[in-house]
Amino acid sequence: MKPAPDRIYDTLKRYWGFTEFRPVQLEIIRSVLEGRDTLALMPTGGGKSLTYQVPTLAREGLCIVVTPLIALMKDQVDRLRARAVPAVAIHSGLSPRQIDIALDNCAYGDVKFLYVAPERLATEAFRLRVVRMNVQLIAVDEAHCISQWGYDFRPSYLRIAELREKLPGVPVLALTASATKTVADDIMRHLKFPEPHILRSSFARPNLSYSVRRTDDKNGQLLRLVRNVPGTGIVYVRTREGTEQIADLLRQEGTTAAAYHGGLGHAERSLRQEEWLSGKTRVMVATNAFGMGIDKSNVSFVIHYNMPKNMESYYQEAGRAGRDGEAADCILLYNGQDVRTAEFLIEHSHENDDDSIDEKTRRALIERDMERLRQMTSYATTTDCLRRYILNYFGEKAPVC
Repeated sequence: MKPAPDRIYDTLKRYWGFTEFRPVQLEIIRSVLEGRDTLALMPTGGGKSLTYQVPTLAREGLCIVVTPLIALMKDQVDRLRARAVPAVAIHSGLSPRQIDIALDNCAYGDVKFLYVAPERLATEAFRLRVVRMNVQLIAVDEAHCISQWGYDFRPSYLRIAELREKLPGVPVLALTASATKTVADDIMRHLKFPEPHILRSSFARPNLSYSVRRTDDKNGQLLRLVRNVPGTGIVYVRTREGTEQIADLLRQEGTTAAAYHGGLGHAERSLRQEEWLSGKTRVMVATNAFGMGIDKSNVSFVIHYNMPKNMESYYQEAGRAGRDGEAADCILLYNGQDVRTAEFLIEHSHENDDDSIDEKTRRALIERDMERLRQMTSYATTTDCLRRYILNYFGEKAPVC
């Protein structure tokens, strides 16, 4: 049998039908096969999943994939099973009996991929089974969630360090589409990297066109854009109520549109998502609860009705356009009220955090969020090239626009 490094092209061809890797994918895969802890920074649509799926399939053992996104778990498991790859997901939608069966199959069967929410890492059922599994890799998706200085901190991610203690010698591949230097350093510290090791793909998305429309009539501007920009799209709105109102506005104008937010039941969210994925619904009007882990390549436009609170969120959400490589539009509708609303929300954020965060830390987090809002506001008001602004923000030298 060929050694694993020589089998990766065979694996890529057999399961995906490709003959070449995208930029940086091969470098990340080789790092994983060498057993090095690796932080991979790749833009949305850059092919992150292949960087842990290919090396896992090229050798014995299974990969544990930690992700907070049930939608991504289900999508990835379905895609792997369609390629005859044994994969399971452990999440809150399963009964205790179903979870026990899935974990036993990982310990004693031929499962190659175990997708698990970070909250599950601390359960007794998981802790007892994981030491019996032949784990070759821990992949941490949305790795920025482990950093308190990241824009989407989730305390449950801190449990991943405990998993490493139970699986000594198993390398970690941390993946994120956006991380500043501070957040990247924090990720590697929390995941106990023995030495810093970052591999990054360019954040440039040449097929995306970025624009800001400064307007006091966002509804009118939105309707004109949706009428004139062909294809399917996403409109991001800050509040649940707002998604329903904007979806209703679009439907009144003859556009098939649906609202998506965390207040909907699971079955209703799944139905609306499927109708959008299939093309039955043209425009999804959503809060930021929508998008991560959703694999739809031909999104022609992403419109932000409200300005996000930071550049990381904007880049992630806008980056869901044009994943097929075709030209696509990323449009921000902006007025001064966006800033005032965001400032109010930030000032009252972290009030419900647990007691482990003292007042000094809370103020530091608020000031961090205010600084990120200032960076986002500068993007919305600059007369400079928007593509250059984005790349410079993420520490990448930008070409002349």
